[in-house]
Amino acid sequence: MSQTKVTLAGVELKNPVMTASGTFGSGMEYGEFVDLNKLGAVVTKGVANVPWPGNPTPRVTETTGGMLNAIGLQNPGIDVFCERDLPFLQKYDTKIIVNVCGKSTEDYCSVVERLAGEKVDLLEINVSCPNVKEGGIAFGQDPKALEAITKEVKKYAAQPIIMKLSPNVTDITEMAKAAEAGGADVLSLINTLTGMKIDINRRTFALANKTGGMSGPAVKPIAVRMVYQVANAVSLPIIGMGGIATAEDALEFIMAGATAVSVGTANFFNPCATEEIVRGIEAYLDRSHVSDINELIGCVK
Repeated sequence: MSQTKVTLAGVELKNPVMTASGTFGSGMEYGEFVDLNKLGAVVTKGVANVPWPGNPTPRVTETTGGMLNAIGLQNPGIDVFCERDLPFLQKYDTKIIVNVCGKSTEDYCSVVERLAGEKVDLLEINVSCPNVKEGGIAFGQDPKALEAITKEVKKYAAQPIIMKLSPNVTDITEMAKAAEAGGADVLSLINTLTGMKIDINRRTFALANKTGGMSGPAVKPIAVRMVYQVANAVSLPIIGMGGIATAEDALEFIMAGATAVSVGTANFFNPCATEEIVRGIEAYLDRSHVSDINELIGCVK
């Protein structure tokens, strides 16, 4: 049997497959479809310091080869998360990665500080949130802001920090270098691409928010390209994501330079996708006589 273990900032995962934040809840909704023990990690939905109601509906619409969402990071807040969701996840033999969102640096730091005493393996910081104190531009779209928030979050974090990069920038490597300079331990990319859909029969926007985050198979070539660029620009481990639906998709990201992968939109049309991808990777390694998956990370130059 080939070796599928990978390491992110000193945290060993039994395999490189995890869920993408916002597509899997905290695992409860998928418990009857997926054996969470089989996954390398579960990444939770974004958690803020206080409950967020999210955006008005409609918040999700299908597109060719994907979907647009404008959920607005609806979540019950850190208190409910720690009381309800964490105990559920801690019953399983999988790593726990908590996705953190906020509207100001203080918001992020308060959640990170609260999680310092919890049994959580890594923290993923969603810097695609609008920075309310800077006129609404996302933290992840300004390299100086990204470096600054990374530095601040690191002061309060007991766990390694993953900075989740936005693709809605001119040069993804500039953002990756800023996160690295700020002390990030791991990078994850890509978050969704900003898109829009118009309902021609109603002559209005398909989403109440007008724009939403585009995800799904259509974004995969862009995501693979960005992972490859970042892998060759920084020395941090990378979690690759964006349109992964099969083991073949996951392996593309790994060969481009990702140490691990997150499966998102595929969970909606195939709730068993993550487990199938784990098995598919194992079968590929055996078939290709690769004894250790780490041999494949960044093998395409």
